[in-house]
Amino acid sequence: MKAHTRYRTGFGRIWRALLHSLDGLGAAFKQEEAFRLEVLLALVLVPMALYAPASGAGKALMVASVLLVLVAELLNSAIEATVDRISLEDHVLAKRAKDYGSAAVMVSLIGVPVTWLLVLAG
Repeated sequence: MKAHTRYRTGFGRIWRALLHSLDGLGAAFKQEEAFRLEVLLALVLVPMALYAPASGAGKALMVASVLLVLVAELLNSAIEATVDRISLEDHVLAKRAKDYGSAAVMVSLIGVPVTWLLVLAG
């Protein structure tokens, strides 16, 4: 049996998925300045959310809003890398794809203060 086929199911598959995910996080942290800044933001905001005067559900929403920014940034970086892999030539569809990814990050960033204000003011 080939080495890669024995990891297609069960614990081996989960383990390999975890390793790929860690590789992705490491690459994003190394290559993407925006991701590094957002991780620093998360390192400050997540503990603040956990100690905030909010219900458990409110705290969960506050933390989720911060984590959503990281997810959006990772997906944006994946879009940019894919578009650049296909071609570095300027193209209207390439620009549109990158703009959509950037807009997703912006919307997620707007969601953080909105969520926090709604939770803390409610």
